[in-house]
Amino acid sequence: MKTKWNIPKNDHELCGMLSGELGIESLIAQILINRGITDSLSARSFLDPYLKDLYDPFMMKDMDKGVRRIIEAIRGKEKICIYGDYDVDGITATSLLVIFFRELGIDVSCYIPERISEGYGLNIPAIKKIGESGVGLIITVDCGISDIDEIEEAKGLGIDVIITDHHQVPDRLPDAVAILNPAQNDCPYPFKYLAGVGIAFKLTKGLRAALREEGWFRGVLPNLKRHLDLVALGTIADITPLIDENHILVKYGLEEITNTGKTGLKSLKVISGINEKDIDTYDVGFVLAPRLNAAGRIGRGDSGVELLIAEDMSKAMEISRYLDRINRERQRMQEEILREVRGIIEKEFGPGELPDSIRTIVLASDKWHPGVIGIVASKIADDYFRPAILISLDGERGRGSARSTPFFHIYDGLRECRDLLIDFGGHKFAAGVTIERKKIDEFKERFNMIVQENTDDDNSIPRIDIDAVVDLKDLNKDVVKTINSLGPFGHSNPQPIILARGVRVIGEHSMVGKNGEHLKFKVLNGSKTMDVIGFNMSYMAEEQGLMPSFNSSDSIFDIVFTPHINRWNNSETVQLKLKDMRRAFS
Repeated sequence: MKTKWNIPKNDHELCGMLSGELGIESLIAQILINRGITDSLSARSFLDPYLKDLYDPFMMKDMDKGVRRIIEAIRGKEKICIYGDYDVDGITATSLLVIFFRELGIDVSCYIPERISEGYGLNIPAIKKIGESGVGLIITVDCGISDIDEIEEAKGLGIDVIITDHHQVPDRLPDAVAILNPAQNDCPYPFKYLAGVGIAFKLTKGLRAALREEGWFRGVLPNLKRHLDLVALGTIADITPLIDENHILVKYGLEEITNTGKTGLKSLKVISGINEKDIDTYDVGFVLAPRLNAAGRIGRGDSGVELLIAEDMSKAMEISRYLDRINRERQRMQEEILREVRGIIEKEFGPGELPDSIRTIVLASDKWHPGVIGIVASKIADDYFRPAILISLDGERGRGSARSTPFFHIYDGLRECRDLLIDFGGHKFAAGVTIERKKIDEFKERFNMIVQENTDDDNSIPRIDIDAVVDLKDLNKDVVKTINSLGPFGHSNPQPIILARGVRVIGEHSMVGKNGEHLKFKVLNGSKTMDVIGFNMSYMAEEQGLMPSFNSSDSIFDIVFTPHINRWNNSETVQLKLKDMRRAFS
């Protein structure tokens, strides 16, 4: 698929100012500017973040109401239930609150709905079941913002509800005691992109501060820093922007995961094979999180919480092995559905790129597991660079998972089709829908039209946002280490992407990996030689006409890459991870 290289115009004056005031390389200053960090104070905070820089939780709308109601429940010895979602964000948020209350000496219950039979969010049978157990207060995490009827049911049963959620705010809100969601238009909280677990963490901070101020608590208040492992885990897994507060929470949270004292996380790291290394965002997003997510997708949704709050290692290892086994089954199902979806698309449109008139992919099947289609939809959206919605049919209804590209707000698009949907919810990049089978064709046609009206031809071409153009001779180990210090990397703070022009590919390229799927070669710039590795880019050799050896001007390329430090046999070298390449001067 062709790509568009987006090379920003350098603001040399601003870059020079930041570089001089902070004592950093101009390359680092330019990367900060590309991320919207344009003043020295913000840059210092980003480069050297502190937990004291986190915002006051009571800046969040209804925080005071929520905290007061919880303290009232504690004093009155009411039963409290934490109601969470079955994804990693919901699992970590639920676990955080359960552990926090238990450290206060308060035994709370929790409820995670079963994906297939109950679906996302609150449901009335669950509310009734919770009510029968004598619960007087429900605290939702990562859900609840759209559950108007369910919260009315709770009120009718004499149960108060505090909502903590980060999803898109609907036009009408539930009648809850408090709604903690920075996305509300009238919420003055400065950072709008906390994950569900981030909002739960702010609630624990607010509650801890209020308890300390009242001075009624006789024991030692919980050390919240120790629980940033859960906050980082949920924040990274939910692909929230790793800027501002999330940057701070994840930076410290990764350190806590590396040195965690939580039995469940220790066991999960052992089972995942990463128990003896410093944990980074890749380990969380592609190793730990998928195992926790698998439980909610095709297994027991509450097993993730059971693991994270576990105190017995043998029990924790048993749950971790179960999650690992379920995750392998999830991978098998995912690959099967992915092959089928790609087959359907190629059968209808042929191999290669889709026609410009097809701006979205909407497919449905009775055979697809609803717990797996979200991952496949994400992969399809990436592969074809179009919003993708996959729908799992069951009888006359279907439940779908929607994933988008950077150029289209998928929740807003679904809102324009709400008359065709039974239900929907989510945010800019991901959403869930429920729809009648008979309305899918009409929905598909209208949704494609909406995407077409709100995007242009360029929005159907993958874009590579390049941070800077460099000469390879200036890219030494110290510079690369400084670049990597800008992490943790993730959504809105991606690994910096660099362009080097006119580099010569030398020697023979090779295909490496289990199936020869990775491309490896060397480049020369002046007297400097560097290794380049293109993961899953073996196709690039034929596409760019790479030959067994290079001794002519035909071997001159512009390459786009992320720089890394490769450690091998106690030595360090700079390695370039290839993103794209083109013939120079083409």
